[in-house]
Amino acid sequence: MSTTRRAAVLGSPIAHSLSPVLHRAAYRELGLSDWTYGRHEVDEAALPAFMERLDATWAGLSLTMPLKRAVIPLLDEITPTAASVEAVNTVVLTGDGRRLGDNTDIPGMLAALRERGVQQVERASVLGAGATASSALAALARICTGEVTAYVRSDARAAEMRGWGERLGVPVRTAPWEDAAAAFEAPLTVATTPAGTTDALAAAVPARPGTLFDVLYEPWPTALAAAWAGRGGAVVGGLDLLVHQAVLQVEQMTGRTPAPLAAMRSAGEAALLAR
Repeated sequence: MSTTRRAAVLGSPIAHSLSPVLHRAAYRELGLSDWTYGRHEVDEAALPAFMERLDATWAGLSLTMPLKRAVIPLLDEITPTAASVEAVNTVVLTGDGRRLGDNTDIPGMLAALRERGVQQVERASVLGAGATASSALAALARICTGEVTAYVRSDARAAEMRGWGERLGVPVRTAPWEDAAAAFEAPLTVATTPAGTTDALAAAVPARPGTLFDVLYEPWPTALAAAWAGRGGAVVGGLDLLVHQAVLQVEQMTGRTPAPLAAMRSAGEAALLAR
C-alpha cells in the first residue's frame, strides 16, 4: 500500500509562489501520484512550531524569505553551499528523522547560465546588494576568473558586499548606484534588485551587450531584459533560476533523477501566462 508523501513551500508572503506548480508538474511526469506539494504562510515566529509538527509523511520543504536564515538553528546539518551564504532554501527530511538543509539557488544559477552557454567569464557585475546578491556572488566565485563589481545604494551595503566577497573568495569592487550603467561593460551582468528598480537603466544597454541574468520572473520581461534582448544580448530570467533550483529540490526530496526540467518549465510558463 502506498503512503502519501508531502512537501511544501513556506514563507511570508507565499500566495504568489510558483513552487507548487513546478513541483506538482514534476510529480506528474515522474508518476508520483501519491506525492503532494502545498504552500503554507509561515513567518519566522511561527517556523519552530511548524517544524515540530512535521511527521514521517513529510519529505521536504522549500523555503523563501524570510525563512532562509531563520531555519538554520532548527536543522541537524547544512551543506557547505548553504553555509557559505548562511541561507537554506531546501530542507530534506530523512527516514531517520534528520533535517538536512541545502541551498539550491547557487547551483541553480550556475545551471541556468550553463544552459545559455555561460561557463566562465573574466569579470562580472552585480546590481543590488540583498540576499540574492550574496547568492549571485557565491555562484560567480565558481565561474568568474576576475573581479566582480557590485553597484549599490549605500556605504553599508557596499561594506556588506565586500565582506561577502572576502568570505566567498571572489574579489569584489563596489560602485555607487548612480554609475550602474557601467555594469553593462562586463560580459555578465546579474540584476538582483526588486521590480522596477532597473527600468531606468534600459536606455543604457549597449549596442552589443553580453549576458544579462535578471532574477525577476514577474513581471516579465522587465524593461531591462526587453531592451537587452532587443539589442541581441543573451538573457537569463528569473523563471530559469526558479526552475533549475526546483529541479535540484525535486531530486533531493524524491530521490528520483533526473527531474523533468522541460515539463517543469512549461508548467511555470503556463502559470505565469494565466495570471
